[in-house]
Amino acid sequence: MGEKDSKFYIPTFSSEDWKRLLAEPDKHWKDNYSAKLLADCWQQANDFPADVRSVFKKSDIPLFQNVKLLLAFPEYKVSLPGGSRASQNDIFALAKGNNQLISIMVEGKKSESFGETVVEWRKDGSTGKKKRLEFLCDNLKITDSGIDLIRYQLLHRTASALLVAKEFNAYNALMMVHSFSKTGESFEDYKHFLSLYNVNDVKPNSVVFAKNIDGIDLYIGWIKTIK
Repeated sequence: MGEKDSKFYIPTFSSEDWKRLLAEPDKHWKDNYSAKLLADCWQQANDFPADVRSVFKKSDIPLFQNVKLLLAFPEYKVSLPGGSRASQNDIFALAKGNNQLISIMVEGKKSESFGETVVEWRKDGSTGKKKRLEFLCDNLKITDSGIDLIRYQLLHRTASALLVAKEFNAYNALMMVHSFSKTGESFEDYKHFLSLYNVNDVKPNSVVFAKNIDGIDLYIGWIKTIK
């Protein structure tokens, strides 16, 4: 088993410990970039950051109102078929609410986009990408007929939350965007993604129920921290 596939983890004691875990540390570890902002925020809290916990507490979903963080893993990789690259999630958090486990994948954002749309990502028509997209659509219970303009990153991050929920026998999964943007860059892409589940009343600083998928309640959220 290679180093990147290790099942063993060690604690972090400062946000600088997160840097080496990045796929491209020299490119992404900079002041006012989402990777460093997210690491500073979560490491300092050593728990759910105050803005995240506030949204959970005010939620009308009882599962999140008194949620407890059990474990959190920076740069958590979830293997997907159809290629050699895993989905590298900014944070995987295992939490408990109402005595139920919750698999949470956190995607940090500042001014960065969610990357390529599906139609851009699959333009080369490779067999591997076709296999991966079929896998993602099957796990997310969506069809590939109306997803061309959906950001591909949102698909595999959300699928990661579901896949890890299954591994931990958790009945709840949350894909959460933690935004540090004052102007809400990429929020429209986030709203477009939620429309796949017929969720149309979408607001920042909220968590919404998307769908029950194979016995797992899928939730999706956008939470802001503005400094």
